[in-house]
Amino acid sequence: MYAESDAPTADVAIVLGTEVIDGRPSPRLRGRLEAAAALIAGGRAKVLLVSGDGDGSSGDEPAAMAAYLVSLGVPAARIVRDPHGLDTYDSCTRARDVYGIKRALVVTQSYHVDRAVTLCRHLDVDADGVVAPCHCSWTLRTSKSIRDYLASGKAAWDAVRGRPPAVTSPADPAVTDALRDLG
Repeated sequence: MYAESDAPTADVAIVLGTEVIDGRPSPRLRGRLEAAAALIAGGRAKVLLVSGDGDGSSGDEPAAMAAYLVSLGVPAARIVRDPHGLDTYDSCTRARDVYGIKRALVVTQSYHVDRAVTLCRHLDVDADGVVAPCHCSWTLRTSKSIRDYLASGKAAWDAVRGRPPAVTSPADPAVTDALRDLG
């Protein structure tokens, strides 16, 4: 796993969603987005796929993610929204099947990055993890580490049985188009 300043290069970075608060990214999500913006600024990624729940109980994660990235100076043309990345497994599956991604950086916090990269690799996405800052208390970080440990069993079961994503969509050329437009 890498810090954004040491990450290898990839055309695409997948930024995994999490809670938004009043339509704005939570502190954890801001950490992911700041790391992703640094990947773009440092030339380590060209396009960001922001994947999250577009109709979640906390709000539209990809819309909030895109707006925050633009506020950080990332051009909107470099951001593709996946509103159906309902969990990590779905985000990795959809990155491959809907957006045609074969290689990517995966941006999330340290407690989550190993599971996310493992799932993407199992699904034939050549992935490297980029560890984002958490901007959260040690108690939240600890509880999320425990949650992620428990979620690993479900992730393994999803991977072994080849569960389809909760929402299936036709192929979407948005990532390919964004890369092509960059020249």
